[in-house]
Amino acid sequence: MIGKFESNKDLIQELTASGARHVGNIANIITGTVAEVTREIGDWVTDAIEMREAAAAAAADAAAQREADAVAAESDDEPEAVVPQDVPVSDAVDEQTAEFIDAEVVVEPRQY
Repeated sequence: MIGKFESNKDLIQELTASGARHVGNIANIITGTVAEVTREIGDWVTDAIEMREAAAAAAADAAAQREADAVAAESDDEPEAVVPQDVPVSDAVDEQTAEFIDAEVVVEPRQY
C-alpha cells in the first residue's frame, strides 16, 4: 500500500509535469502566432513597396508619353518609330529610379 507522503509526492509530480506541458504548449502557440503576424506584416510592407515602384514607373511612362505626344504635335512630319538603343546601365539610371533595386522576391511556402 502507498503511504500518504508518497501519494502526495506523486500528485505534485504529475501536476508539475502537466503544468509544464501546458505552459510549453501555450508558449509554442504564442511563438507561432508572433511568427505568422511578423510574416504577414512583412508581406504587407513588400506589397506597399511594389505598389510604390509601380506608381513611379507608371508616372515615368506617362511623362515619356506626354513628351512624345508633344514632340509629335510640334512636328508636321509623320512621327518616326522610336527604336530603343543599347544604353549602358550606369547611364540609364536617373536620380528618380536610383533608389530602387530590381530584385526577384522568393517566398518560402508556409509550414503548418
